[in-house]
Amino acid sequence: MVRVTTTDRRGVLRAGAGLVAQGALAAGCSGPGAAPHSAAPDVPPAGHPATTAPAPAAHSPAPAPRSFPHQPAQITHGPRDKPRVALTFHGQGDPGLARTLLTTAEKRGARLTVLAVGTWLDEHPRMARRILDGGHDLGNHTQRHLAVNDMSETDARAEITGCADRLERLTGSIGAWFRPSRAPAASPLVQRLARDAGYPHVLSYDVDSLDYTRPGAPAVTRKVLAEVRGGSVVSLHFGYPDTVAALPDVLAELDRRGLHAVTTTELLS
Repeated sequence: MVRVTTTDRRGVLRAGAGLVAQGALAAGCSGPGAAPHSAAPDVPPAGHPATTAPAPAAHSPAPAPRSFPHQPAQITHGPRDKPRVALTFHGQGDPGLARTLLTTAEKRGARLTVLAVGTWLDEHPRMARRILDGGHDLGNHTQRHLAVNDMSETDARAEITGCADRLERLTGSIGAWFRPSRAPAASPLVQRLARDAGYPHVLSYDVDSLDYTRPGAPAVTRKVLAEVRGGSVVSLHFGYPDTVAALPDVLAELDRRGLHAVTTTELLS
C-alpha cells in the first residue's frame, strides 16, 4: 500500500491546522453533533449576499439530474460487473481542506461526487464552480444539513428546494444528485419531495467510511478498502484532515485492484 509522503503530510497538516485548532467536532449524516466549522467565507462584501450572485456568464450550465431507467428510485450502488467506484463527499467544512482533497483526486485521475450543503454554498459560493471545473459531479445535500427525514412535509421541501435554488443560481442547474442529510437513506416522503424538486433518484451508498468520527487516516483507509467493490458508492466527507490524508492510499489501492474512481454519473452510465 502506498504511504502518504512527508511532504503530503505537511500539506495536510497545514491545510487542516485552522480546523483542528478550532476543535469543532463535526457530525456525519447519520451521527449526532455539530457541522464542521468553516473558514472565513469567500463571499462578496456586505450588502451583496452570495445567495443573489448569478452564475458567471462565461460558464455553461452545469449538468442537470438524469434518469437511469434501470436504477431504483434510491440508489446505493452501481453495476457490480464494472471496475468503477464512486467516492461521494458530503460538502461542507473548511474550503481549504476541500480544495486540497479535490486537487489530490485530480492529480491521480480520480473524479468525485460532491453533495453540497446550501449554507456552505452561501459561505463559499466559489466552491460550486471549483468542483465542476475539476470534472466532478455536484449535487444537493439539503440547505441546513438537518435530520430531513424527521421534518414535516413543508420543512423538508424547503430544505431540498432551498439548496436546489442556490445550486441553480450558482451553476445554472439544481445539481446532478440529491442525498438526504443526517440519514443514510431517504424516507418515502423525502423521496417524493426530491422527485418533485427535479431529482429522479436519491443517492445513498453501500460503503460508509465513518470518517466523520475522526478515527485517524489509517482507520478511514482500512474501512473503505475492506468494503469497497466494483460498483460501490462510498460515503466520505469534506472538512476532515483524516480524509484528506487517507485519500492517496485509498486511490493507490483502488488503482492496484483495477478499480477506477469516477463520478456517480459515470458509474451508472
